[in-house]
Amino acid sequence: MTDKTPTILLVEDDAELASVYRARFEAEGFNTAWAENGENALARVVESKPDLILLGVMMPRVSGFDVLDILRNTPQTQHAKIIMMSALSSDKDIAKAKALGVDDYLVKSQVAMADVVHIVRKHLGMVKGAD
Repeated sequence: MTDKTPTILLVEDDAELASVYRARFEAEGFNTAWAENGENALARVVESKPDLILLGVMMPRVSGFDVLDILRNTPQTQHAKIIMMSALSSDKDIAKAKALGVDDYLVKSQVAMADVVHIVRKHLGMVKGAD
């Protein structure tokens, strides 16, 4: 484990929601970067080299599913930790994300911000005794 502060790339088209999440993650000791759509997300991944990407699904320009597909099929980003966070809760959407290689899929209405922070920490190996 390195002493480097982990960077979270938040891909969210709702600027207010993104601001709330960024403030929380920064208060929890993370660096954050933000992309307001899928197209910008692809550029930000290259420039910020995040430790984990919190990726929305329904976004302008390029959908989260397409961003996930592109990242998983690009050698430099194929092993990136990616958690999708969406209002979409159907089994079909979750199955699509898993088929594309997402690390985790969170339904916004079913998780509190503290849960999201905990899940991010778990995926980054920052939770002691994580399964």
